[in-house]
Amino acid sequence: MIDFPFLTDTFLKLAAALPVTLGLFFASFVLGGFLALLILAMRMSRNPLLSGFARGYILIFRGSPLMIQLFLIYYGLGQFEVIRHSFVWPVLREPFFCAVVALALCTASYTAEIFRGGLLAIPAGQIEAGMACGMSRWLLLRRIIAPIMLRYALPAYSTEAILLVKSTALASLVTVWDVTGVAQQIIQRTYRTMEVFVCAALIYLILNFIIVQIYAWIERRLTPRLRPVEADSPLPVPPVIAGEKHD
Repeated sequence: MIDFPFLTDTFLKLAAALPVTLGLFFASFVLGGFLALLILAMRMSRNPLLSGFARGYILIFRGSPLMIQLFLIYYGLGQFEVIRHSFVWPVLREPFFCAVVALALCTASYTAEIFRGGLLAIPAGQIEAGMACGMSRWLLLRRIIAPIMLRYALPAYSTEAILLVKSTALASLVTVWDVTGVAQQIIQRTYRTMEVFVCAALIYLILNFIIVQIYAWIERRLTPRLRPVEADSPLPVPPVIAGEKHD
C-alpha cells in the first residue's frame, strides 16, 4: 500500500535541498561556459602549444569519470602544502566549491567540443559576406558567427545541460547535501529506498523538463522559420502579374 503521507513529507524535505542542487548547476554551468569559450579559442588557435593544450584538456576530462575527477579535486589537492597555503585554499577546502570546480571543468570539455561543432557548421559564404560588407572582427563575431554557432550547437548544448543537472547528484559523495545527499540521509534513517529515490527522481525530472522547455523557447527565438504559423494569420496574397486573367 502506498504511504502518501511519507511520500509527501519526503518530497518536501528533498525540495528543501533544491537550492543547493540549483546552486551547483548554475555555478558550474556559468563557469563551465566561460571555460568552454576559452578552450574553444585555444582549440581553434593556429598556435600548436595552445591547440595542443586544449586537445589534452578535452581528452583528459572527457576520457576520465567525473566521480574520479571530483575525488581528486576534493581529496587530492589538499595533500599539497602549496595548495593549502595558497589563495585558492579557502575555496577548495569547501565541499560545495570543490563540486562546482569539478563539474565546471568536466562540462567545459564537452561544451567546447559542442561549440566547435557549431562553429565548423557555419557556412563560409556567410562569413565572407560579412567581411565583404566591411564588418570588423568583433561585429562579425557578434552579428554572424556567435548567433549561428549557438543555433547549430543548441540541441547538443541542451543535452549537456540536462546531463549536468543529473551529474550534480555526485556532489553528495563529498558531503554536499543536495537533493541526492538528503535522500541518502532519509534512507539511512528509514530504510525506505524505493519511495525516497522515487521522490528524488521526480524532482530531477521536473528540473530537466523545465530546462528542455527553456531551450525549446530559445531555439524558437533563434530560428523564426521553425515557429508554427498561427491559424488566424492571413495568408500572403501573391502579386498580380500584368496580363494575368482572373475569374
